[in-house]
Amino acid sequence: MKDITLELAKLHILTGADFIRQLKLIVSSGEFHPVEGEKDIFSVGGENGEDYDNLMNAARKAVGHGYQVYILPNPKGIRTADFILVQHGIFKMYDLKTIQGKSSVMNRLKESVGQANHVLLNMATDYNATALARCIKKYFELNPLAMEVMLFKGAKVIVVTRRTVTDKMFFNTFTKKYNK
Repeated sequence: MKDITLELAKLHILTGADFIRQLKLIVSSGEFHPVEGEKDIFSVGGENGEDYDNLMNAARKAVGHGYQVYILPNPKGIRTADFILVQHGIFKMYDLKTIQGKSSVMNRLKESVGQANHVLLNMATDYNATALARCIKKYFELNPLAMEVMLFKGAKVIVVTRRTVTDKMFFNTFTKKYNK
């Protein structure tokens, strides 16, 4: 576990291709084991953590959308994301935020600043689409390093990028996708 902690810490200073190489190194480190009874979900422990049920719920949805999921440990003293998701050879690191309250999205997005440039919102409650779109747009304005917000709503996945929110039709397009 000590080795993976050091490798995770390096992610805070790497960018671009070096960052992606580091994600690949972490995934192939030999530290991860398949989660019993699950397909394409791997972990290094933490099964007794308070967030584990939320992590597994989101991980199962990600697998349903074609991802391999690597649940990251939560080492003391290092802010880390929750997942490395791999799809078609593309590696991305996501911070999971399970949304259960009616007005929690903005606070939850702010919490992820400094943990990962990709956020996964697992919507466990009904949320007003326009209010949600406003929060996502604001998050991109507040966090210049943010690259993507992915949402799981039921069986649906919606991906919002920095470029997406600059489109003048963003609110209209997002609302249609979210309410569909």
